[in-house]
Amino acid sequence: MSQNENNQQYQPFIGPNQSVAEVTWKAIILGAIISVVFGVANAYLGLKFGMTVSASIPAAVISMAVLRLLFRKVTVLENNIVQTVGSAGESLAAGIIFTIPAFFIWSADQTLAAAGYLHEVSKTQIFWLSMLGGGLGILLMIPLRKYLVEREHGRLAFPEGTACAEIIVAGDEGGGKAKLVFTGIGLGALYKILMNMLKTWSESVNYDFQRFLKGGTVGVDATPALLGVGYIIGPRISALMLSGAVLGYLGVGPLIAFIGDQIPGVIISPGTIPISEMDSGALRNFYIKYLGVGAVAVGGFVSLIKSFPVIVSSFSKGFGQLLGRSVSTEAAPRTDRDLPMKWVLLAVLGIIVAIWLLPGTELRFLGVVIAVLFGFFFVVVAARIVGIVGSSSSPVSGMTIATLLVTCLILVYFGVSGIKGMVTAMSVGTIVCIAVCMSGDIAQDLKTGFLLGATPWKQQLTEFIGLVFPAVAMGFTIYFLNEAFGFVQIEGSSRAPLLAPQANVMATVVQGVMNSNLPWLPIIVGGMIALAVELLGVSSLPFAIGLYLPLSLSTPIMTGGLIALLIKKWSNSGAYKKRNENGVLFASGLVAGDALIGVVVAFMIGSWGVYERFYDSHDGMMATLTGSFGPWLSLICFFGLAAVLGHLAWRGFGKKP
Repeated sequence: MSQNENNQQYQPFIGPNQSVAEVTWKAIILGAIISVVFGVANAYLGLKFGMTVSASIPAAVISMAVLRLLFRKVTVLENNIVQTVGSAGESLAAGIIFTIPAFFIWSADQTLAAAGYLHEVSKTQIFWLSMLGGGLGILLMIPLRKYLVEREHGRLAFPEGTACAEIIVAGDEGGGKAKLVFTGIGLGALYKILMNMLKTWSESVNYDFQRFLKGGTVGVDATPALLGVGYIIGPRISALMLSGAVLGYLGVGPLIAFIGDQIPGVIISPGTIPISEMDSGALRNFYIKYLGVGAVAVGGFVSLIKSFPVIVSSFSKGFGQLLGRSVSTEAAPRTDRDLPMKWVLLAVLGIIVAIWLLPGTELRFLGVVIAVLFGFFFVVVAARIVGIVGSSSSPVSGMTIATLLVTCLILVYFGVSGIKGMVTAMSVGTIVCIAVCMSGDIAQDLKTGFLLGATPWKQQLTEFIGLVFPAVAMGFTIYFLNEAFGFVQIEGSSRAPLLAPQANVMATVVQGVMNSNLPWLPIIVGGMIALAVELLGVSSLPFAIGLYLPLSLSTPIMTGGLIALLIKKWSNSGAYKKRNENGVLFASGLVAGDALIGVVVAFMIGSWGVYERFYDSHDGMMATLTGSFGPWLSLICFFGLAAVLGHLAWRGFGKKP
């Protein structure tokens, strides 16, 4: 069967000749609220744990529940608009947290401060970077829709978009799915309030080996978010992350500590104190972290190399769409009408001019050219990749690191280096990263709309609505999180910062290339470790993220992954699909509830001096209301929550599978 025959035989849920409610005020308002909520939640989640969770499916489920509760008649196309608008916040959050915290990381660097680094990205600049990068990603995806979404139907799966369409259609049957999401949000929020706001038990339980395996550490960050993330990404990715952490913190760390004990007083760069005096945290900061930087960089590049055939195909088809004739809006059926190409091109030109004129980013003509060229290149790549493997597996960080490295080399060649070069390179990387994230989101949304019978140009316009509201909130969110926690460990402070792993990697890469002080040896060794993992036939990017993050973050993720594995092993083929869907919905709620309360805590710490003093007085593993029993209570509550996740995945709230 040819592509055209395959496309012609497909009939959407709502036919092109049917006229039903689609873009309504209730859909736009609810979608905007969901966009902000999940955008803020994912910003916190990504900065703390290095990953975000797709908002499309939870947005669709929440839409069905809320609209049905408040209004009698709701159409599937209204629900589709809600998820289109609502999912934009999560994608924008990913683009922001991968890059913007680098500016704050540099601001906290005393060496850079002594060298004259005074640049601070403002809330207004974050808003405009969000709008310009996001708008570029949305607009550049529009010419690709007919090829990627329609003509490749049956070949490109678009897993999240397809699953979202199935859930919206199934939503006419009842509200059990929404109940799972809201139950997860409630339990996740309650757990977080007791643990983090009231300090009833410890958030993190860790043990450093002192005699046997000195330099090694084990632990668990017992949070609902990590448990839910582990279930959603599954046992394989969870195990790959844990394997990287085990190598770093139970292998490399003890090995370096052993060498330090054999040569007392030895100081090995980039360390600044004798190895024999370092604990597991110092070993990570001076050595293991740079291994992780190299591994993440190589893992991202390998992901791009694997997708090279996709890149070539996407470029040829994408240029064909840009240069070919578009179907007349009047002649085309409703389900085949995009925004007119002339307006798309004019809007892209306007964005290019706005990027050039944007103050405070050090972007001149050269920076604008680099941003637009890399933006178009990787938007095409990302839109195709998410059709094959989904948004969760799209190598956004690898594309951004590639952009930053090439941008730095080009800028250095033209004589732009030092602090000015750092700001320019990161501004380019921010725009490209946001564009890539938003293009992947709208590609999935347009696939959902294609399956349901939505009107493409209406989805494309409402995607901008989903962009503007979280763009306003992102600047305030990043500032509050930085004031409450920070993104680097401040000397003399006992408070643990948000790790912001991707932003730390990118800040390290840009700063090192521009100032010629990057500790290349441990980075190269980390890259070789990732390459060795690839040669074993295993994806190195999850492994690399595990190597970079502390072991205590990988263990709760693995717990969620094991629950997903047990559900699969103990279910027959007929029951597994329903049970896994139950688990994903409840796990998504856990993530959202945990993350939202985390933002509330950050707001209280950053704004209320009284609560800040309370938080400081109870900081640390043992300083909880339950004293020395805090760590044990933490483990009991965490595994109890894991049991609830397994039970609800198995039984749900409806009939037995």
